[in-house]
Amino acid sequence: MGLSSLFCATALLVSLISSSATAQSPPAPFLPPSPAPAPAPHFVNLTDLLSVAGPFGTFLNYLLQTKVIDTFQNQANDTKQGITLFVPNNAAFASLERSDLGNLTQDQLKSLLLYHAFPKYYSLSDFRNLSNSNPVSTMAGGQYTLNVTDSSGLIHVASSWSNPKIFSSVWATSPAAVYAINRVLLPQAIFSSDPPLAPAPAPAPETTKPSDVAPPRSEIASAPKSSESSTSGALSHSSGASLFNHLVCAVFGSLILVL
Repeated sequence: MGLSSLFCATALLVSLISSSATAQSPPAPFLPPSPAPAPAPHFVNLTDLLSVAGPFGTFLNYLLQTKVIDTFQNQANDTKQGITLFVPNNAAFASLERSDLGNLTQDQLKSLLLYHAFPKYYSLSDFRNLSNSNPVSTMAGGQYTLNVTDSSGLIHVASSWSNPKIFSSVWATSPAAVYAINRVLLPQAIFSSDPPLAPAPAPAPETTKPSDVAPPRSEIASAPKSSESSTSGALSHSSGASLFNHLVCAVFGSLILVL
């Protein structure tokens, strides 16, 4: 009986000490939720994009031939700045003489291609502020710069010998922006004078409508015939009437003489 009382007293004492310690411990501090991690950048394969978004086949072929496409892809994937790429369509290259690009050295061709990119991502809305920073450096470096103008949303990217406009946004998700332009950017560092344009294609021959075709020769020949016949008929009728009048006058004249 004494042991039971002692055990109960000990248990009660432990319970009281535990309750006191719990009551005196401060409440856990409130921690705000941790911010969600920033979304990973969405990388785009520039080769695949240009091969399906075209027609950019000519520009893409030059990029693959010179391996400048690898430089552009690395700039987009491996830097925090991103890339802005200006892509001439096939018609822009067709407007140049074949010798304009065919006579360039490999280094000049690479510089020409690098001249079509800014080493930073710019959305369309960024061009208004960017126009205040002219001239803007390109990935070709040095004197290879461009002037940007934004007039009520109409954006031009001017080089020494061309002033193309951005007519389409092909891709504009950071870290890569790809914009279609209607002229090839031609730097003065490569072209000392304005390269001549290719001759315009000859216009297609005009097709003659059936209504414009001349009538058959048989119809042309028959038309005057009817006119002539009507005229000759009128003349013979007039001649007959005149002869009848002369005869009447002669008869009446004879009667008068007889009388």
